[in-house]
Amino acid sequence: MNRIQKRIILLIVLMLTVLCGCEKKEEKEVAIKDYSIEHETEFGGVYIKIGIDEFNDLGFKYGDSVNVVFDNGYSLDDIPYYNGYYVDAGSPLLIAYPGYEYIKVAVNYGDDLWDEFNLKLGNNTEGLWTALSLEEHNKVTVTLNEEGKYRDIQEACDIHYYDDREKYDSDEMFANFRSMDFGSFKENIIYRSASPCDDQHNRAPYVDKLISEAGVKTVLDLADNYDKIERYIGAEGFDSPYFLSLYEDGHVLPISLSMNYLSDDFGMKIVQGFNMMAELEGPYLIHCTEGKDRTGFVCMLIEALAKASYEEIKDDYMLTYYNYYRINETEDRDKYDTILHKNLDAMIRFIIGDEIIDIHEADLSIYAEKYLLKMGMSEEQLQAFKERLMDQ
Repeated sequence: MNRIQKRIILLIVLMLTVLCGCEKKEEKEVAIKDYSIEHETEFGGVYIKIGIDEFNDLGFKYGDSVNVVFDNGYSLDDIPYYNGYYVDAGSPLLIAYPGYEYIKVAVNYGDDLWDEFNLKLGNNTEGLWTALSLEEHNKVTVTLNEEGKYRDIQEACDIHYYDDREKYDSDEMFANFRSMDFGSFKENIIYRSASPCDDQHNRAPYVDKLISEAGVKTVLDLADNYDKIERYIGAEGFDSPYFLSLYEDGHVLPISLSMNYLSDDFGMKIVQGFNMMAELEGPYLIHCTEGKDRTGFVCMLIEALAKASYEEIKDDYMLTYYNYYRINETEDRDKYDTILHKNLDAMIRFIIGDEIIDIHEADLSIYAEKYLLKMGMSEEQLQAFKERLMDQ
């Protein structure tokens, strides 16, 4: 064998070594370790203090399965990472919701993980719980569990909307504003919309104009408390003068609902709000931030109370998803059905309880009344509330 042949053989051996991975590099772990956390109080949950884009740049993708471990010992294994709340009520997820500053761990329509996992407590060297500073004493680690495990759900549910008025056909669509004019409601007595005071989505001035034109006299604010409303009013650029006049006259009723419609506290606050509404004149507005989730549940409840059919309640609920996302029953059937099943149907099933019925044919007013009475509303208060809104 001559020198040239030997060199050729040596070259081939070296190439095969590289191709066969005889000197394999270890795969890089996709993870964040010991990151600070922060309580997200409006909807309930735990912010992990890393930006969404920065987190995704590490290799995490929507639809992945992840493990989340807090350094106080609590953990969530094999939960989905989505850019929307695409899990059933009561189920956990890691979420990068558009507009959030950080990624968040939460339970969809469930208890606040901050409280559930005792994250407001630190752990001293003796293993005893002590009220120490969260930022200094609680951290979280997130690791990729399985790439793409929940990708099919992510792709089926992936939706987002715009905060630019010019992308919508009308002020009403942009503000998600409408009257509930079916069932036994009096004409133009009750409206729903996005927030007329919280302008994080650029909609508040449009809602303010529309409720002024509709002559709304009382606002049930599901999202805020008085302190938050005062901050909105004091913010630079606040431009909701009609809302301000109602607020100054004592006709804005903030009840600061969480997202957990499964809890008794949620129901008792609704009763509180309905009782306050009954003491003031209409027309009425019901809103949260987007007029979608908390407003969706409360309006479903009132519509059922007004003897609206399932079809009427469904059409009103899903109109929000058309206004924001252009999702409709004919062109986006898979997304439409998924949203309906996971959200509205689940809410209706919740107020019905364990009874097995066909929700499409049932008299839902029976179950709406039972729910409100169970949550503490008296028969007299229920009747007074109905007299304000409905033709008896």
